[in-house]
Amino acid sequence: MNLLRALATVSGMTLLSRILGFVRDFVIAQSFGAGAATDAFFVAFRLPNLLRRMFAEGAFSQAFVPILAEYKNKQGDEAAHALINRVATLLGLVVLTISVLGALASPLIIYVSAPGFADEPEKFALTVELTRITFPYIFFMSLVALAGGVLNTWSRFAIPAFTPVLLNISFIGMALFAVPYFDPPVLALAWAVFIGGVLQLALQLRPLRQIGLLPRFDLHTKDPGVRRILKLMAPATLGVSVAQISLLINTIFASFLISGSVSWLYYADRLMEFPAGLLGVALGTILLPSLSKYHADANPEGFSDLLDWGLRLTLMLTLPAALALAVLSVPLISTLFNYGEFADADVFATQPALIAYSIGLTGMILVKVLAPGFYARQDIRTPVKIAIITLVATQLMNLAFIGPLKHAGLALSIGLAACLNAFMLFRGLRRIDIFRPRPGWGVFALKLCLALAALGAVLWLAKGDDAAWVNHPGLERALRLTGVVVAGAVTYFAVLFVLGFRPRDFSRRAA
Repeated sequence: MNLLRALATVSGMTLLSRILGFVRDFVIAQSFGAGAATDAFFVAFRLPNLLRRMFAEGAFSQAFVPILAEYKNKQGDEAAHALINRVATLLGLVVLTISVLGALASPLIIYVSAPGFADEPEKFALTVELTRITFPYIFFMSLVALAGGVLNTWSRFAIPAFTPVLLNISFIGMALFAVPYFDPPVLALAWAVFIGGVLQLALQLRPLRQIGLLPRFDLHTKDPGVRRILKLMAPATLGVSVAQISLLINTIFASFLISGSVSWLYYADRLMEFPAGLLGVALGTILLPSLSKYHADANPEGFSDLLDWGLRLTLMLTLPAALALAVLSVPLISTLFNYGEFADADVFATQPALIAYSIGLTGMILVKVLAPGFYARQDIRTPVKIAIITLVATQLMNLAFIGPLKHAGLALSIGLAACLNAFMLFRGLRRIDIFRPRPGWGVFALKLCLALAALGAVLWLAKGDDAAWVNHPGLERALRLTGVVVAGAVTYFAVLFVLGFRPRDFSRRAA
Protein backbone atom coordinates (compact mmCIF):
# COMPACT_ATOMS: atom_id res chain seq x y z
CA MET A 1 0.00 0.00 0.00
CA ASN A 2 1.19 3.50 -0.83
CA LEU A 3 1.50 5.42 2.44
CA LEU A 4 0.72 8.74 0.78
CA ARG A 5 -2.52 7.27 -0.52
CA ALA A 6 -3.24 5.79 2.91
CA LEU A 7 -2.57 9.19 4.47
CA ALA A 8 -4.97 10.79 1.98
CA THR A 9 -7.63 8.19 2.88
CA VAL A 10 -7.27 8.64 6.63
CA SER A 11 -7.01 12.42 6.33
CA GLY A 12 -10.06 12.51 4.06
CA MET A 13 -12.14 10.59 6.58
CA THR A 14 -10.77 12.76 9.36
CA LEU A 15 -11.61 15.87 7.33
CA LEU A 16 -15.21 14.70 7.06
CA SER A 17 -15.26 14.12 10.81
CA ARG A 18 -13.76 17.56 11.52
CA ILE A 19 -16.21 19.31 9.20
CA LEU A 20 -19.10 17.64 10.98
CA GLY A 21 -17.34 18.52 14.24
CA PHE A 22 -17.50 22.18 13.31
CA VAL A 23 -21.16 21.78 12.40
CA ARG A 24 -21.60 20.20 15.81
CA ASP A 25 -19.83 23.06 17.56
CA PHE A 26 -21.79 25.59 15.50
CA VAL A 27 -25.04 24.01 16.63
CA ILE A 28 -23.89 23.85 20.26
CA ALA A 29 -22.61 27.44 20.20
CA GLN A 30 -25.86 28.69 18.67
CA SER A 31 -28.05 26.74 21.08
CA PHE A 32 -26.11 27.10 24.33
CA GLY A 33 -23.51 29.86 23.83
CA ALA A 34 -20.64 30.08 26.33
CA GLY A 35 -21.86 29.99 29.91
CA ALA A 36 -22.47 27.87 32.98
CA ALA A 37 -24.32 25.03 31.19
CA THR A 38 -21.68 24.60 28.48
CA ASP A 39 -18.88 24.90 31.05
CA ALA A 40 -20.54 22.05 32.96
CA PHE A 41 -20.89 19.87 29.86
CA PHE A 42 -17.35 20.48 28.60
CA VAL A 43 -15.93 19.56 32.01
CA ALA A 44 -18.13 16.44 32.19
CA PHE A 45 -17.22 15.34 28.66
CA ARG A 46 -13.53 16.13 29.06
CA LEU A 47 -13.09 13.53 31.79
CA PRO A 48 -14.22 10.41 29.86
CA ASN A 49 -12.70 11.90 26.70
CA LEU A 50 -9.40 12.31 28.56
CA LEU A 51 -9.51 8.69 29.71
CA ARG A 52 -10.31 7.63 26.13
CA ARG A 53 -7.26 9.43 24.77
CA MET A 54 -4.98 8.33 27.59
CA PHE A 55 -6.12 4.75 28.04
CA ALA A 56 -7.87 3.66 24.86
CA GLU A 57 -6.32 5.55 21.95
CA GLY A 58 -3.15 6.49 23.83
CA ALA A 59 -1.44 3.93 26.05
CA PHE A 60 -3.42 0.95 24.81
CA SER A 61 -2.94 1.56 21.10
CA GLN A 62 0.77 2.31 21.44
CA ALA A 63 1.31 -0.88 23.43
CA PHE A 64 -1.09 -3.13 21.50
CA VAL A 65 -0.30 -2.39 17.83
CA PRO A 66 3.49 -3.13 17.91
CA ILE A 67 2.97 -6.46 19.66
CA LEU A 68 0.02 -7.39 17.43
CA ALA A 69 2.16 -6.56 14.37
CA GLU A 70 4.93 -8.76 15.76
CA TYR A 71 2.50 -11.68 16.25
CA LYS A 72 1.08 -11.20 12.75
CA ASN A 73 4.50 -11.04 11.07
CA LYS A 74 6.25 -13.77 13.04
CA GLN A 75 3.55 -16.19 14.28
CA GLY A 76 0.73 -15.80 11.77
CA ASP A 77 -2.93 -14.82 11.80
CA GLU A 78 -4.10 -17.62 14.10
CA ALA A 79 -1.79 -16.58 16.93
CA ALA A 80 -2.70 -12.94 16.35
CA HIS A 81 -6.42 -13.80 16.60
CA ALA A 82 -5.86 -15.60 19.90
CA LEU A 83 -4.06 -12.52 21.23
CA ILE A 84 -6.93 -10.28 20.06
CA ASN A 85 -9.48 -12.50 21.87
CA ARG A 86 -7.59 -12.39 25.16
CA VAL A 87 -6.82 -8.68 25.03
CA ALA A 88 -10.41 -7.79 24.10
CA THR A 89 -11.80 -9.87 26.99
CA LEU A 90 -9.53 -8.34 29.62
CA LEU A 91 -9.87 -4.82 28.22
CA GLY A 92 -13.67 -5.04 28.16
CA LEU A 93 -13.88 -6.19 31.78
CA VAL A 94 -11.45 -3.54 33.02
CA VAL A 95 -13.03 -0.56 31.26
CA LEU A 96 -16.55 -1.70 32.20
CA THR A 97 -15.45 -1.61 35.84
CA ILE A 98 -13.87 1.81 35.36
CA SER A 99 -17.05 3.14 33.77
CA VAL A 100 -19.22 1.98 36.68
CA LEU A 101 -16.82 3.31 39.31
CA GLY A 102 -16.46 6.62 37.46
CA ALA A 103 -20.22 7.12 37.37
CA LEU A 104 -20.53 6.36 41.09
CA ALA A 105 -17.61 8.63 42.02
CA SER A 106 -18.68 11.58 39.84
CA PRO A 107 -19.05 14.09 42.73
CA LEU A 108 -15.51 13.38 43.93
CA ILE A 109 -14.18 13.55 40.36
CA ILE A 110 -15.71 16.99 39.82
CA TYR A 111 -14.34 18.23 43.14
CA VAL A 112 -10.87 17.27 41.91
CA SER A 113 -11.12 18.23 38.24
CA ALA A 114 -13.09 21.49 38.57
CA PRO A 115 -12.88 22.62 42.21
CA GLY A 116 -14.00 26.12 41.32
CA PHE A 117 -17.48 24.72 40.54
CA ALA A 118 -17.97 23.79 44.22
CA ASP A 119 -18.82 27.42 44.98
CA GLU A 120 -21.85 27.19 42.65
CA PRO A 121 -24.05 24.28 43.88
CA GLU A 122 -26.37 24.19 40.85
CA LYS A 123 -23.48 24.21 38.38
CA PHE A 124 -21.70 21.51 40.39
CA ALA A 125 -24.79 19.27 40.56
CA LEU A 126 -25.39 19.64 36.82
CA THR A 127 -21.78 18.72 36.05
CA VAL A 128 -22.08 15.59 38.22
CA GLU A 129 -25.25 14.50 36.41
CA LEU A 130 -23.68 15.06 33.00
CA THR A 131 -20.57 13.13 34.03
CA ARG A 132 -22.62 10.10 35.07
CA ILE A 133 -24.25 9.97 31.65
CA THR A 134 -21.05 10.45 29.65
CA PHE A 135 -18.69 8.20 31.63
CA PRO A 136 -19.65 4.91 29.88
CA TYR A 137 -18.17 6.47 26.73
CA ILE A 138 -14.78 5.16 27.84
CA PHE A 139 -16.09 1.57 27.68
CA PHE A 140 -17.31 1.86 24.11
CA MET A 141 -14.26 3.79 22.90
CA SER A 142 -11.75 1.40 24.45
CA LEU A 143 -13.22 -1.43 22.40
CA VAL A 144 -13.35 0.86 19.35
CA ALA A 145 -9.62 1.55 19.84
CA LEU A 146 -8.90 -2.18 19.95
CA ALA A 147 -10.91 -2.78 16.77
CA GLY A 148 -9.18 0.15 15.07
CA GLY A 149 -5.75 -1.17 16.04
CA VAL A 150 -6.58 -4.55 14.49
CA LEU A 151 -7.96 -3.05 11.28
CA ASN A 152 -5.00 -0.67 10.90
CA THR A 153 -2.53 -3.52 11.38
CA TRP A 154 -4.28 -5.32 8.51
CA SER A 155 -4.07 -2.06 6.46
CA ARG A 156 -7.82 -1.36 6.73
CA PHE A 157 -7.48 2.34 7.51
CA ALA A 158 -10.76 3.76 6.17
CA ILE A 159 -13.32 2.41 8.68
CA PRO A 160 -11.39 3.40 11.84
CA ALA A 161 -10.82 6.85 10.36
CA PHE A 162 -14.53 7.23 9.52
CA THR A 163 -15.75 6.09 12.94
CA PRO A 164 -15.55 9.50 14.72
CA VAL A 165 -18.06 10.88 12.21
CA LEU A 166 -20.80 8.99 14.06
CA LEU A 167 -20.19 10.87 17.32
CA ASN A 168 -20.59 14.19 15.52
CA ILE A 169 -23.78 13.00 13.84
CA SER A 170 -25.11 11.99 17.24
CA PHE A 171 -24.29 15.43 18.68
CA ILE A 172 -25.90 17.28 15.77
CA GLY A 173 -29.05 15.17 15.82
CA MET A 174 -29.55 15.45 19.59
CA ALA A 175 -28.79 19.20 19.67
CA LEU A 176 -31.19 19.95 16.81
CA PHE A 177 -34.08 17.64 17.61
CA ALA A 178 -33.89 16.32 21.19
CA VAL A 179 -33.18 19.46 23.26
CA PRO A 180 -36.88 20.29 23.91
CA TYR A 181 -37.34 16.87 25.56
CA PHE A 182 -34.70 17.39 28.26
CA ASP A 183 -34.66 19.53 31.38
CA PRO A 184 -32.16 21.08 31.59
CA PRO A 185 -31.62 21.08 27.79
CA VAL A 186 -27.85 20.43 28.04
CA LEU A 187 -28.62 16.84 29.09
CA ALA A 188 -29.25 16.15 25.39
CA LEU A 189 -25.53 16.65 24.74
CA ALA A 190 -24.58 14.12 27.40
CA TRP A 191 -26.86 11.47 25.90
CA ALA A 192 -25.39 12.28 22.48
CA VAL A 193 -22.01 11.16 23.85
CA PHE A 194 -23.48 7.86 25.06
CA ILE A 195 -25.31 7.16 21.79
CA GLY A 196 -22.23 8.13 19.75
CA GLY A 197 -20.13 5.58 21.63
CA VAL A 198 -22.62 2.79 20.88
CA LEU A 199 -22.74 3.68 17.17
CA GLN A 200 -18.95 3.81 16.81
CA LEU A 201 -18.50 0.37 18.34
CA ALA A 202 -21.28 -1.12 16.20
CA LEU A 203 -19.61 0.14 13.00
CA GLN A 204 -16.41 -1.81 13.70
CA LEU A 205 -18.00 -5.23 14.07
CA ARG A 206 -18.71 -6.07 10.41
CA PRO A 207 -15.17 -5.21 9.13
CA LEU A 208 -13.66 -7.37 11.87
CA ARG A 209 -15.94 -10.24 10.91
CA GLN A 210 -14.99 -9.87 7.24
CA ILE A 211 -11.29 -10.45 7.98
CA GLY A 212 -12.10 -13.24 10.45
CA LEU A 213 -10.87 -11.39 13.52
CA LEU A 214 -14.05 -10.62 15.45
CA PRO A 215 -13.04 -11.08 19.12
CA ARG A 216 -14.43 -13.93 21.21
CA PHE A 217 -14.52 -14.18 24.99
CA ASP A 218 -11.27 -15.74 26.24
CA LEU A 219 -10.15 -14.74 29.75
CA HIS A 220 -6.48 -15.71 29.85
CA THR A 221 -4.60 -13.17 31.95
CA LYS A 222 -1.39 -15.21 31.98
CA ASP A 223 -0.95 -15.09 28.20
CA PRO A 224 2.60 -13.78 27.56
CA GLY A 225 1.42 -11.38 24.87
CA VAL A 226 -1.24 -9.92 27.17
CA ARG A 227 1.33 -9.54 29.93
CA ARG A 228 3.72 -7.72 27.58
CA ILE A 229 0.96 -5.32 26.55
CA LEU A 230 0.05 -4.64 30.19
CA LYS A 231 3.70 -4.07 31.02
CA LEU A 232 3.99 -1.51 28.23
CA MET A 233 0.67 0.16 29.00
CA ALA A 234 1.41 1.35 32.52
CA PRO A 235 4.21 3.79 31.68
CA ALA A 236 2.78 4.50 28.22
CA THR A 237 -0.32 5.99 29.85
CA LEU A 238 1.78 8.96 30.89
CA GLY A 239 4.18 8.85 27.97
CA VAL A 240 1.61 9.40 25.22
CA SER A 241 -0.96 11.40 27.15
CA VAL A 242 0.94 14.29 28.68
CA ALA A 243 -0.97 16.83 26.59
CA GLN A 244 -4.30 15.43 27.82
CA ILE A 245 -3.16 15.52 31.44
CA SER A 246 -2.12 19.11 30.89
CA LEU A 247 -5.55 19.91 29.45
CA LEU A 248 -7.20 18.43 32.55
CA ILE A 249 -5.00 20.50 34.85
CA ASN A 250 -5.77 23.53 32.68
CA THR A 251 -9.45 22.91 33.34
CA ILE A 252 -8.72 23.14 37.07
CA PHE A 253 -6.98 26.48 36.55
CA ALA A 254 -9.70 27.73 34.20
CA SER A 255 -12.47 26.84 36.66
CA PHE A 256 -11.22 29.67 38.89
CA LEU A 257 -11.35 32.25 36.08
CA ILE A 258 -14.43 34.17 34.96
CA SER A 259 -17.41 32.23 33.63
CA GLY A 260 -16.91 31.34 29.97
CA SER A 261 -13.17 30.69 30.25
CA VAL A 262 -13.56 26.92 29.95
CA SER A 263 -15.74 27.39 26.87
CA TRP A 264 -13.35 29.86 25.21
CA LEU A 265 -10.52 27.37 25.65
CA TYR A 266 -12.74 24.60 24.30
CA TYR A 267 -13.64 26.45 21.09
CA ALA A 268 -9.99 27.44 20.52
CA ASP A 269 -8.94 23.85 21.15
CA ARG A 270 -11.51 22.61 18.63
CA LEU A 271 -10.02 24.80 15.92
CA MET A 272 -6.50 23.70 16.82
CA GLU A 273 -7.59 20.05 16.82
CA PHE A 274 -8.71 20.32 13.19
CA PRO A 275 -5.20 20.26 11.67
CA ALA A 276 -3.87 18.25 14.61
CA GLY A 277 -6.31 15.44 13.89
CA LEU A 278 -6.18 15.80 10.14
CA LEU A 279 -2.38 15.44 10.06
CA GLY A 280 -1.05 14.27 13.41
CA VAL A 281 -3.49 11.47 14.13
CA ALA A 282 -3.46 10.36 10.49
CA LEU A 283 0.34 10.23 10.29
CA GLY A 284 0.62 8.41 13.61
CA THR A 285 -2.00 5.91 12.48
CA ILE A 286 -0.27 4.95 9.24
CA LEU A 287 3.31 5.13 10.58
CA LEU A 288 3.06 2.86 13.62
CA PRO A 289 2.25 -0.45 11.83
CA SER A 290 5.05 0.06 9.28
CA LEU A 291 7.58 1.19 11.89
CA SER A 292 6.67 -1.87 13.98
CA LYS A 293 7.23 -4.15 10.99
CA TYR A 294 10.61 -2.53 10.18
CA HIS A 295 11.65 -3.09 13.78
CA ALA A 296 10.43 -6.70 13.78
CA ASP A 297 12.34 -7.30 10.52
CA ALA A 298 15.53 -5.66 11.91
CA ASN A 299 15.56 -3.05 9.12
CA PRO A 300 17.00 0.14 10.71
CA GLU A 301 17.46 1.89 7.34
CA GLY A 302 13.81 1.49 6.43
CA PHE A 303 12.85 2.61 9.96
CA SER A 304 14.93 5.80 9.76
CA ASP A 305 13.86 6.65 6.21
CA LEU A 306 10.18 6.31 7.16
CA LEU A 307 10.65 8.71 10.09
CA ASP A 308 12.43 11.18 7.79
CA TRP A 309 9.52 10.99 5.33
CA GLY A 310 7.04 11.59 8.14
CA LEU A 311 8.93 14.59 9.52
CA ARG A 312 9.25 16.33 6.14
CA LEU A 313 5.60 15.78 5.33
CA THR A 314 4.61 17.03 8.79
CA LEU A 315 6.54 20.29 8.50
CA MET A 316 5.38 20.94 4.94
CA LEU A 317 1.71 20.60 5.92
CA THR A 318 1.65 21.74 9.55
CA LEU A 319 3.58 25.00 9.47
CA PRO A 320 1.16 26.69 7.01
CA ALA A 321 -1.78 25.44 9.09
CA ALA A 322 -0.30 26.98 12.25
CA LEU A 323 0.35 30.27 10.47
CA ALA A 324 -3.19 30.34 9.09
CA LEU A 325 -4.74 29.68 12.51
CA ALA A 326 -2.89 32.64 13.99
CA VAL A 327 -3.48 35.12 11.14
CA LEU A 328 -7.10 34.11 10.52
CA SER A 329 -8.09 33.60 14.16
CA VAL A 330 -10.96 36.12 14.21
CA PRO A 331 -12.30 35.22 10.72
CA LEU A 332 -12.34 31.53 11.68
CA ILE A 333 -13.98 31.98 15.09
CA SER A 334 -16.56 34.49 13.86
CA THR A 335 -17.48 32.43 10.78
CA LEU A 336 -17.87 29.17 12.67
CA PHE A 337 -19.24 30.17 16.07
CA ASN A 338 -20.45 33.82 16.15
CA TYR A 339 -24.20 33.07 16.08
CA GLY A 340 -27.05 32.97 18.56
CA GLU A 341 -25.76 32.96 22.14
CA PHE A 342 -22.09 33.13 21.08
CA ALA A 343 -21.55 36.89 21.25
CA ASP A 344 -18.98 39.21 19.62
CA ALA A 345 -17.19 39.42 22.97
CA ASP A 346 -16.79 35.62 22.95
CA VAL A 347 -15.06 35.85 19.55
CA PHE A 348 -12.40 38.24 20.83
CA ALA A 349 -12.04 36.28 24.09
CA THR A 350 -11.42 33.06 22.14
CA GLN A 351 -8.94 34.70 19.73
CA PRO A 352 -5.89 34.95 22.06
CA ALA A 353 -6.35 31.32 23.12
CA LEU A 354 -6.35 30.19 19.49
CA ILE A 355 -3.23 32.23 18.67
CA ALA A 356 -1.50 30.71 21.70
CA TYR A 357 -2.46 27.18 20.62
CA SER A 358 -1.20 27.84 17.08
CA ILE A 359 2.31 28.47 18.44
CA GLY A 360 2.49 24.87 19.57
CA LEU A 361 0.54 23.18 16.78
CA THR A 362 3.64 21.95 14.92
CA GLY A 363 5.06 20.54 18.16
CA MET A 364 1.80 18.73 18.91
CA ILE A 365 1.80 17.03 15.52
CA LEU A 366 5.52 16.23 15.60
CA VAL A 367 4.93 14.36 18.86
CA LYS A 368 2.44 12.14 17.00
CA VAL A 369 5.16 11.32 14.45
CA LEU A 370 8.17 11.00 16.75
CA ALA A 371 6.58 9.04 19.62
CA PRO A 372 5.80 6.00 17.41
CA GLY A 373 9.55 5.83 16.73
CA PHE A 374 9.96 4.73 20.34
CA TYR A 375 6.78 2.70 20.78
CA ALA A 376 7.35 0.69 17.61
CA ARG A 377 10.59 -0.47 19.28
CA GLN A 378 8.66 -1.12 22.53
CA ASP A 379 10.79 1.53 24.25
CA ILE A 380 8.63 3.05 26.98
CA ARG A 381 11.15 4.60 29.36
CA THR A 382 12.41 7.39 27.10
CA PRO A 383 8.99 8.90 26.27
CA VAL A 384 7.96 8.62 29.92
CA LYS A 385 10.98 10.60 31.12
CA ILE A 386 10.30 13.24 28.49
CA ALA A 387 6.61 13.32 29.43
CA ILE A 388 7.36 13.95 33.09
CA ILE A 389 9.70 16.82 32.23
CA THR A 390 7.11 18.27 29.85
CA LEU A 391 4.29 17.98 32.38
CA VAL A 392 6.29 19.80 35.06
CA ALA A 393 7.28 22.51 32.56
CA THR A 394 3.63 22.97 31.57
CA GLN A 395 2.51 23.62 35.13
CA LEU A 396 5.37 26.04 35.78
CA MET A 397 4.34 27.95 32.66
CA ASN A 398 0.69 27.86 33.78
CA LEU A 399 1.66 29.58 37.02
CA ALA A 400 3.72 32.14 35.13
CA PHE A 401 1.20 32.91 32.37
CA ILE A 402 -2.25 32.69 34.01
CA GLY A 403 -1.85 36.02 35.83
CA PRO A 404 -1.07 38.32 32.90
CA LEU A 405 -2.68 36.27 30.08
CA LYS A 406 -5.63 34.60 31.86
CA HIS A 407 -7.10 31.68 29.85
CA ALA A 408 -4.81 32.41 26.87
CA GLY A 409 -1.83 31.76 29.15
CA LEU A 410 -3.11 28.24 29.78
CA ALA A 411 -3.29 27.61 26.02
CA LEU A 412 0.21 29.03 25.53
CA SER A 413 1.66 26.70 28.14
CA ILE A 414 0.18 23.70 26.31
CA GLY A 415 1.64 24.86 22.99
CA LEU A 416 5.13 25.60 24.27
CA ALA A 417 5.22 22.33 26.22
CA ALA A 418 4.31 20.41 23.05
CA CYS A 419 7.28 22.01 21.28
CA LEU A 420 9.54 21.00 24.18
CA ASN A 421 8.16 17.46 24.06
CA ALA A 422 8.82 17.17 20.31
CA PHE A 423 12.34 18.56 20.61
CA MET A 424 13.27 16.10 23.35
CA LEU A 425 11.79 13.15 21.44
CA PHE A 426 13.76 14.17 18.35
CA ARG A 427 16.96 14.54 20.34
CA GLY A 428 16.36 11.13 21.92
CA LEU A 429 16.00 9.43 18.53
CA ARG A 430 19.14 11.13 17.26
CA ARG A 431 21.17 10.35 20.37
CA ILE A 432 20.67 6.59 20.10
CA ASP A 433 21.07 6.76 16.30
CA ILE A 434 17.59 5.44 15.51
CA PHE A 435 16.90 8.37 13.22
CA ARG A 436 19.49 9.55 10.71
CA PRO A 437 18.25 12.54 8.64
CA ARG A 438 18.58 12.13 4.90
CA PRO A 439 20.54 14.77 2.94
CA GLY A 440 18.87 17.98 1.82
CA TRP A 441 17.24 19.25 5.01
CA GLY A 442 18.82 22.71 4.75
CA VAL A 443 17.49 23.35 1.24
CA PHE A 444 14.13 21.85 2.23
CA ALA A 445 13.84 24.25 5.22
CA LEU A 446 14.81 27.30 3.11
CA LYS A 447 12.15 26.53 0.50
CA LEU A 448 9.52 26.09 3.21
CA CYS A 449 10.42 29.47 4.74
CA LEU A 450 9.99 31.21 1.39
CA ALA A 451 6.60 29.58 0.81
CA LEU A 452 5.47 30.45 4.35
CA ALA A 453 6.48 34.09 3.92
CA ALA A 454 4.37 34.31 0.74
CA LEU A 455 1.45 32.59 2.50
CA GLY A 456 1.59 34.93 5.49
CA ALA A 457 1.62 38.03 3.30
CA VAL A 458 -1.39 36.90 1.24
CA LEU A 459 -3.44 35.93 4.29
CA TRP A 460 -2.68 39.17 6.13
CA LEU A 461 -3.59 41.38 3.19
CA ALA A 462 -6.67 39.40 2.20
CA LYS A 463 -8.33 39.16 5.61
CA GLY A 464 -8.49 42.91 6.28
CA ASP A 465 -9.64 44.37 9.59
CA ASP A 466 -10.57 41.80 12.27
CA ALA A 467 -13.33 43.97 13.77
CA ALA A 468 -15.24 44.02 10.48
CA TRP A 469 -15.73 40.24 10.45
CA VAL A 470 -18.24 40.18 13.31
CA ASN A 471 -20.45 42.70 11.51
CA HIS A 472 -20.93 40.70 8.30
CA PRO A 473 -23.77 38.19 7.77
CA GLY A 474 -22.84 34.55 8.20
CA LEU A 475 -22.95 33.64 4.50
CA GLU A 476 -20.77 36.61 3.58
CA ARG A 477 -18.23 35.60 6.23
CA ALA A 478 -18.15 32.02 4.96
CA LEU A 479 -17.69 33.06 1.31
CA ARG A 480 -15.03 35.61 2.17
CA LEU A 481 -13.15 33.19 4.44
CA THR A 482 -13.25 30.52 1.73
CA GLY A 483 -11.74 32.96 -0.75
CA VAL A 484 -8.97 33.95 1.67
CA VAL A 485 -8.11 30.32 2.48
CA VAL A 486 -8.11 29.29 -1.19
CA ALA A 487 -5.88 32.24 -2.11
CA GLY A 488 -3.45 31.32 0.67
CA ALA A 489 -3.36 27.64 -0.22
CA VAL A 490 -2.84 28.33 -3.94
CA THR A 491 -0.04 30.76 -3.12
CA TYR A 492 1.72 28.37 -0.75
CA PHE A 493 1.66 25.31 -3.00
CA ALA A 494 2.40 27.36 -6.12
CA VAL A 495 5.59 28.68 -4.49
CA LEU A 496 6.55 25.14 -3.47
CA PHE A 497 5.92 23.95 -7.02
CA VAL A 498 8.07 26.70 -8.48
CA LEU A 499 10.81 25.77 -5.99
CA GLY A 500 10.78 22.17 -7.22
CA PHE A 501 8.37 20.28 -4.93
CA ARG A 502 6.39 17.49 -6.62
CA PRO A 503 3.80 15.08 -5.10
CA ARG A 504 5.77 12.06 -6.37
CA ASP A 505 8.69 13.13 -4.18
CA PHE A 506 6.59 12.16 -1.12
CA SER A 507 5.26 8.86 -2.41
CA ARG A 508 6.30 5.88 -0.26
CA ARG A 509 5.30 2.22 0.09
CA ALA A 510 4.24 0.73 3.43
CA ALA A 511 6.56 -1.80 5.05
